[in-house]
Amino acid sequence: MLYPIIGLGHPTLRKIAQPIDKDYPNLDQLIADMYETMYNADGVGLAAPQIDLSIRLVVIGFRPYDEKTDTYGDPAEEHTLINPEILEYLGDKQYFNEGCLSIPDIHEDVLRPEGLRLRWYDQQWQLHEEEIHGMFARVAQHEIDHLNGKVFTDRLSPIRKTMIKRKINDVVNGRVRTAYRMKTNKK
Repeated sequence: MLYPIIGLGHPTLRKIAQPIDKDYPNLDQLIADMYETMYNADGVGLAAPQIDLSIRLVVIGFRPYDEKTDTYGDPAEEHTLINPEILEYLGDKQYFNEGCLSIPDIHEDVLRPEGLRLRWYDQQWQLHEEEIHGMFARVAQHEIDHLNGKVFTDRLSPIRKTMIKRKINDVVNGRVRTAYRMKTNKK
């Protein structure tokens, strides 16, 4: 099932998401639907608040990039994060151009640590605590921000926010077109 993705301005995006347990109803189907929704929208990550569920659940899926050959590998690298916790940030901070399915048509350079120590449960409720780096770390930080009521534009400098204010207002007011179903606070 494809979920509509909620846009910036919708109150769920600003709530702190709640942890879930093994008894969360239809969790396996929800996770499958989140992957389907994310891939349908050409995303690499999707947090449950983006589909109007204020729970601590994230799906991440991307094809690994090989800098030496300048190609993307197959199959997609997928990670399901249930109740993820960032334990420690690692490495230098780096800029990376980010976008967000909830804030279409806006892409900005965001400064984040290169890696982190992360604790989470996977779909089989196996506990993981690992150092992660690269694209996985970048996307995990972006999606965990959603679980904490933040979006990537919150991390921009005041001058950058001012420069894109009109575009942000367009999203908040539902004046965007996407190839995927979107629900804003105004619709």
